[in-house]
Amino acid sequence: MTVEVTRSRLLGVPHGFLGRGGGVSVGLCAGLNVGWGSDDDRAAIAENRRRAVAAVAPGAALVTVHQVHSPDAVVATAPWPDDARPHADALVTDRPGLALGILTADCAPILLSDDTAGVIAATHAGWKGAFTGVIEATLAAMEGLGADRARIAAAIGPAIARKSYEVDDIFQRRFAEADPENDRFFAPGREGHHQFDLEGYAAARLAAAGVTRAEALGLDTYSDPACFFSYRRAVHRGEPTYGRQISLIALPEADRIG
Repeated sequence: MTVEVTRSRLLGVPHGFLGRGGGVSVGLCAGLNVGWGSDDDRAAIAENRRRAVAAVAPGAALVTVHQVHSPDAVVATAPWPDDARPHADALVTDRPGLALGILTADCAPILLSDDTAGVIAATHAGWKGAFTGVIEATLAAMEGLGADRARIAAAIGPAIARKSYEVDDIFQRRFAEADPENDRFFAPGREGHHQFDLEGYAAARLAAAGVTRAEALGLDTYSDPACFFSYRRAVHRGEPTYGRQISLIALPEADRIG
C-alpha cells in the first residue's frame, strides 16, 4: 500500500500530513504508526518513519521532539538522537535537508512556511499547547530566523473535530474566562458538556497572531478509523494502546544558502 499524503495548496515547500495508509504495523497500531510511545514493534515504527520521510522529503533527516503539550518551540540546526529529543511542541528551522516532524492522534498538527525567507516550522497544537501559546511561540522562533509573519502560510492537518470532541463545563469555563469570545468555539452538548472546535480555535490563534494565509483541512481523526489514529477513540473503545500519525515539512536542498 502506498503512503497517503495530504498537502496544502498554501505551502510551497515539501510537506505532507500522513495518516495510517502505507505502513507495516499490525494490530491496534496497524498502518503507518510512527509513535515510539505506542506498544508497537520498534522495527515497524522505524520502517514507518523511513517510509513517511521518503514520501514527503526523500533524503531528508527526520527531526522530532518529545512532545509534552507545552508552549515551547525549539530551533533545529541538525538532527539529534531519538533518545535525546528536547521536550517541546514545535520545531523551527532554516536548514535544508531536515524534515521537521510532529506526531498527533487527535491534537492539531500545524505546518508553517515563509517560503521567501526559507524558514519552516511544525507545531503540535493540542488544546493545552494552543491555549498556552505554542502557536505564538512558533511564530516568534520563525521570526528569530528571519521570517516575516506577514508572509507566513500555515496549514492545519487532521485533528479531532468539534462533533467528536466532547468537553465538560470546567474545560469550557477555562476558555471563556481567558477570553469571552472563545465561546464561539463551543457548541451545546449533553447536560454539563460542550463540543469543542480545536481546529477553529487554532485557526483563530493563527489569525490573531498575524497569519493571514491559513488553511484548515477539516479532517476528523476520531470519526475515520480507517485513515487516522485517535487517542480518544482508543480510550472510548477500551484499547490499551494507539498509534500516532506524522506531519512533515522540509526545505529542499536547492534552498541552501552559501
